Amino acid sequence: MIGKLKGTIDSYGEDTVILDVHGVGYLVHCSSRTLQALPQPGEAATLFIETIVREDMIRLFGFASQGEQQWFNILLGVQGVGQKVALAILSTLKPGELANAIAMKDKAAIARTSGVGPKLAERICVELKDKAPAFSTVDSAVVKLTGEIEENRVAGPLKDAISALVNLGYAQPQAAAAVAAASKALGEGAEARALIRQGLREMAK
Repeated sequence: MIGKLKGTIDSYGEDTVILDVHGVGYLVHCSSRTLQALPQPGEAATLFIETIVREDMIRLFGFASQGEQQWFNILLGVQGVGQKVALAILSTLKPGELANAIAMKDKAAIARTSGVGPKLAERICVELKDKAPAFSTVDSAVVKLTGEIEENRVAGPLKDAISALVNLGYAQPQAAAAVAAASKALGEGAEARALIRQGLREMAK
């Protein structure tokens, strides 16, 4: 199996690049984010490669980083996510952004990807919720509290603060994440008004 290619950019296609390695041109499928990061034809480039073998074909997928390659394989484990959809998601979100979106159950962020509807976005969040926190940059305590908020297991000031932020026009996942971060910063027992103010500060970061 091919795990890595180092050569010279020959040419670009819509979602592919031909990488010339010692006179052999390898056709590699990439996310638009990876393609944009690659240099001009004639210049040197290195790609991490995932080799997919089927009965009727061998297809190479290239990634600018091992993190992107890892998320490609993680996404393929979700029912309904094929190679094309996985690349599309990685074209829309950086690996860290994807991990954060899943950890915070931000289905709308994932659904921005062409070909990913609300149901598939929700399935990705549900099936990968235990894997995303390991890659997420969001504080684990905030992730935990956000999950409780999303599952309607909170009441009182927390619930009131989230409702207020939603009424101000913020999406539910962002409002929940902001209030969760505000609660962590202010401590238990904070009033709704304080949570709202701190939540707005968290949004502005």
